[in-house]
Amino acid sequence: MSKQSSEWTLDGILPYILLIGGIVGIFCSGMLTLEKIELLKHPATQLNCDLNPIVACGPVINKPQASAFGFPNPFIGLVGFAVVATIGAGLLAGATFKRWFWLGLQLGATFGVGFITWLQFQSIFRIGALCPYCMVVWVVTIPIFWYSLLYNLRQKHIKLPKKYDSAVGFLQRHHVDILIVWYLLIIAVILQHFWFYWSTLV
Repeated sequence: MSKQSSEWTLDGILPYILLIGGIVGIFCSGMLTLEKIELLKHPATQLNCDLNPIVACGPVINKPQASAFGFPNPFIGLVGFAVVATIGAGLLAGATFKRWFWLGLQLGATFGVGFITWLQFQSIFRIGALCPYCMVVWVVTIPIFWYSLLYNLRQKHIKLPKKYDSAVGFLQRHHVDILIVWYLLIIAVILQHFWFYWSTLV
């Protein structure tokens, strides 16, 4: 496959990643919002997403980290993922955007991946529980950030010195490998940290 063909393939999947990732993110954020409301109404209730002592929403939702900016985190997801899905739908419909717009998307995606990375650390090492809907949000936020970054680098919306061209080329060629390694690192950390529980299930 030629370099040009590979780039068109990457450009072609971005709208689908944004649209599908945005829709999934909206759904999960909405479900978390409903679970939060249910918990406010009935503090002693067991939530539908409380699957076991480790994989459960309840231990996470009421922690300060779940309202990092003074309001429930899912509100950020409802707005942010709605924007992402709209951009994906616009691209599929043939819309084009200015450089400043793409940089705005990149800024939002970078905030999103940074925020979920912080939440991963908090969930695993501080709270000691894994919210199922939150983990799905982690799963979709990473490719939204990653493929937006690759697109912006490829289209020169993010301008780097020429000496970094080989590094950018490496990222473009191994985009799937890097994404898989990213996921595997998260899985490995979860398995290692909660092995005391997983081992009882074997």
